[in-house]
Amino acid sequence: MIASITQTERVVTTPERVRKVADGAAALIVVVVIATVDGGVSVPTGWLWFVFPAGAAAVAVLRRYRALIFAACAAFVALVSTVESAQLGLAAAALVFLSTGSDPARRPWLGWAGGVAGAAGSFALALVQQRGPYEQLFLLVGVGYLLAALLRSWSRASAVTREAAALRGHTAWLEQRTNLARELHDVVGHHVTAMVVQAEAGQLGPDPAAALRRIADSGRTALGDLDKLVVHLRDPGAEIAVSQPPRLSDIDELLAQPLRQSGVAVHVRLDAEPGLDEAGALAAYRITQEALTNVARHAGATAAWVELVRVGAGTRLRVSDDGIGPPRTPVRGSGLLGIAERVSSLGGSWGLHPRPGGGTLLEVSLPVARP
Repeated sequence: MIASITQTERVVTTPERVRKVADGAAALIVVVVIATVDGGVSVPTGWLWFVFPAGAAAVAVLRRYRALIFAACAAFVALVSTVESAQLGLAAAALVFLSTGSDPARRPWLGWAGGVAGAAGSFALALVQQRGPYEQLFLLVGVGYLLAALLRSWSRASAVTREAAALRGHTAWLEQRTNLARELHDVVGHHVTAMVVQAEAGQLGPDPAAALRRIADSGRTALGDLDKLVVHLRDPGAEIAVSQPPRLSDIDELLAQPLRQSGVAVHVRLDAEPGLDEAGALAAYRITQEALTNVARHAGATAAWVELVRVGAGTRLRVSDDGIGPPRTPVRGSGLLGIAERVSSLGGSWGLHPRPGGGTLLEVSLPVARP
């Protein structure tokens, strides 16, 4: 019930709805004032009735010239009003309001100019004819313009707020999709690569049955992680979670071991206190995972090295191998793109270089966690 009331209040108080109500009120003021004037104007009273067909044409037919027509009507009504027909000032103010609200210009001026011109003309005629000047017209015209300007400003600010909220929602959606794509590549891709490496090693190893068991274990883990990522696809609000949050200490057993089983000597050196928070540790693990996966896929290496150490105000991660080295023109595929995104999100830096002595060196610098 409370939610329903809140939603109703939002609909009622939208700038578009308020604008319609205000325009209707202004039109009603014009109709009532002109219909009840019985004299005291500088022209025959019947001339005032031409405002009605002009306003109707502006609303129904000549919408492009609506602001100009209402401004002209405001000037006319203000011009012919006198002290004896002071109520016409309200009609002039309402017409200025309608003109300013209908003006497509970023800084509307037609309604204000028409109202002021009419008020000035009425004031001049009063002086020439030696009758009491009606200077309150200037105040009424100003009030009509000010109210319309405030409503326009509120409407524009509300539109900007809605657009900003939509953009924030879209940005959050894109970030979720990016995170999901990165997790799919890092988690599932790594398990599949490990299965291929283990299958190739099992063909040459002394215990093919053990290799098959390891492949089955990797496959089950990959399927479990894939199921959880698919759940996130169905429910974007659900948190992305895999089978077990990785730890830096898992690098040697979970990431390096499959390469060792395929004949690649992997040396892992991890600083006991690298200074990384949870997000930094996850990024370091995933980057190492991607780097070792690339070693298994492309490097043709016999040895690889992983080094994660604290260096001054930062943490340095190096993953290198003695393989064929990086291509002359590196292709920034999903893996390198994922590394770049993770490093950038933490305010770090990274580079892919040829290793001295042959091979590839991936070097990443991450900021340490603030105490």
